[in-house]
Amino acid sequence: MSAATREELLYRHRYIIAMAVALASMMQVIDSSIVNVAIPHMMGNLGATVEEVSWVSTGYIIAAACVIPLTGWLAGFFGRKRYFVGSILLFTAASLLCGMSRSLQALVLWRIVQGIGGGALIATSQAILWEAFPREERGTGMAFFGVAVMVGPTLGPTLGGWLTDQYSWPWIFFINLPVGAVAVAMIMAYVHDNPDQKRTKSVDGIGIALLVLAISSAQLMLERGERLDWFDSPLVVGLALVAVVSAVLLVVHELRVDEPAVNLRLLKQPQFTAGSMMGIVLGAGLFGSVFILPVFLQGMLRMTAWQTGLIILPGAIASAFSMGLVGRLSAVIDNRLLIVVGSVLFGAGMWQLSTITSLTGADDFFWPLIWRGLGLGLIFVPLNNLTLMQIETADLSQATGLNNFFRQLGGSFSIAGMASLLTRFVGEERGILASQLSAYSPVVRERMAMLTQGMMSRGMDPQSATLAAMRAIDGQILVQANVLAFEKIYLMSGMLLLVSLPLLLLFKQGLPLSRERGPRPAAAHAE
Repeated sequence: MSAATREELLYRHRYIIAMAVALASMMQVIDSSIVNVAIPHMMGNLGATVEEVSWVSTGYIIAAACVIPLTGWLAGFFGRKRYFVGSILLFTAASLLCGMSRSLQALVLWRIVQGIGGGALIATSQAILWEAFPREERGTGMAFFGVAVMVGPTLGPTLGGWLTDQYSWPWIFFINLPVGAVAVAMIMAYVHDNPDQKRTKSVDGIGIALLVLAISSAQLMLERGERLDWFDSPLVVGLALVAVVSAVLLVVHELRVDEPAVNLRLLKQPQFTAGSMMGIVLGAGLFGSVFILPVFLQGMLRMTAWQTGLIILPGAIASAFSMGLVGRLSAVIDNRLLIVVGSVLFGAGMWQLSTITSLTGADDFFWPLIWRGLGLGLIFVPLNNLTLMQIETADLSQATGLNNFFRQLGGSFSIAGMASLLTRFVGEERGILASQLSAYSPVVRERMAMLTQGMMSRGMDPQSATLAAMRAIDGQILVQANVLAFEKIYLMSGMLLLVSLPLLLLFKQGLPLSRERGPRPAAAHAE
């Protein structure tokens, strides 16, 4: 049998594998954001307050965040295929039980279980795809993964809003059942463990405990920080101290044990470290901008979740298109150059978004979101290629888990930071605008007189009409302050990726040199 024939047999199912793991990844990514639009319906149905029902999201996020960096160790302990299939089954079963929950306590419990299953799907999918494609086609494999990760956050709120409006909130969970079943069937048939995968023989109990303590404390601090006024709250200070101390102890412990739960020794590889650091920035840009735009569209422009989804959808399609294109280009064009082009496009899109006003219409978002989507697509695939390019097959599961954890960490810090900055910027801009208004200004006096007269024409007495006119002017100031605050946030988001570009100097290899590193590893679907 010729070498070409052997290679064709080795990788013959790569596109089926890609579709299977993309289904699993997208299911997890969509579910992390689909719940938010159904929160009001859950509150009414389960008799819960905002504070109580927020644990439906917080419990899931904390559980998934704790599992993501452990996926490499768990895959080595159970076997990657067995762990991946088991995680999908756990996620799907928990989805069914979430939809059947009739109390808040039950719903939060099953959301935590769902997060435990879902945390494995992203990192394990990436490891499987990396091995399922020949080295020169890995960009194409990463494009399948990228479409799931980038398009999922956009589809989640739109799909959730439609399902909740048309049916009821349990259907945001029930929709996972057929998707999970199809993904499991395809993976069972076509994915097989790599014989070169490093198998774990011992349990790093101390490392796992420290990791869970560090991540859960940090994530809870980020989730509650803005609401509790950050470090003015003893709870936030305590959570921060626990997170820092346990993180330091985790690093010290993991560098000493032979089989760590999280292999931090991988960070000795400069290209992997540089890629992971850029992954933090990419996560901040991706999740931060995904978080802030719906807030503006629904909060300031009074759009529904469905209308918001329709506005965001073209940008998601642009991301999918650019990732499909760059999956081919990444084999022949230096991946570092693609990242530079993508960062410039992303920055241009965010700069255009920073010019929005309170009179902005839906059409005004089209091109800025197209540039944003194209830019993110051009960054995501090449950055994954560069980050994993020099990782040995035996360490791949640990590397993908760590890399995805850093991207998730960037997103968590970005969402918390942007929410806090938005509140601060609104207060600052409101103060500046209010200080520029004078009761002696002819323009202000004319506006007050017109509003007061309008209120009196509706039956108000002069005193009540004057107070109503003042509230109306204050409301207009608040709207304008919000617009100016959002403009600042968009500019900051655009600058994030641009200022991280010097990290590209740490990458020593920009192309998947398929014939310079010896024989190919056995693919994930080898029989």
